[in-house]
Amino acid sequence: MEVMLTQVNTEEEIAALADLAYGIWHEYFIRIITRDQIKYMVDKIQSVPAITDQIQHQGNEYFFINVDGAHAGYIGVKQEEGKLFLSKLYIAKEYRGHGYASRAMEFLTTLCKDRSLSAIWLTVNRHNDSTIAVYEKKGFKTVRTQVADIGNGFVMDDYVMEKPIV
Repeated sequence: MEVMLTQVNTEEEIAALADLAYGIWHEYFIRIITRDQIKYMVDKIQSVPAITDQIQHQGNEYFFINVDGAHAGYIGVKQEEGKLFLSKLYIAKEYRGHGYASRAMEFLTTLCKDRSLSAIWLTVNRHNDSTIAVYEKKGFKTVRTQVADIGNGFVMDDYVMEKPIV
């Protein structure tokens, strides 16, 4: 298996990323949040216009996790205040459990070291027990909780987790 992380830049890549996100979000998050909230969040933050704006105007970077040339998942990051914010790390169902998230974490650790960043931090839904366990295994610690109003009557009820880069 050849695993490569490639940066998302072109309109075609953004469209492919939005399609991948749509499928993953609707398959995975239905056990944690409502279908209405999934639709709202995908439209607001993982649609073609949203991703394009994030890349072109907000400083976000997206990378495909490619396995033998197929898009197996993706990560989204943003450098801020000397740390790397991991806003997205998603693996398609058929690729889960094969170590691709670990490969993504290795990539992010190297990225942090190359950019002299001190930590990776993220938010994770407080009810997403399996993902929380994965992050804890990777060395992340919960530093606080936060509830963010994302509009349309929806909130994100999250843990904020952080991992120092040494």
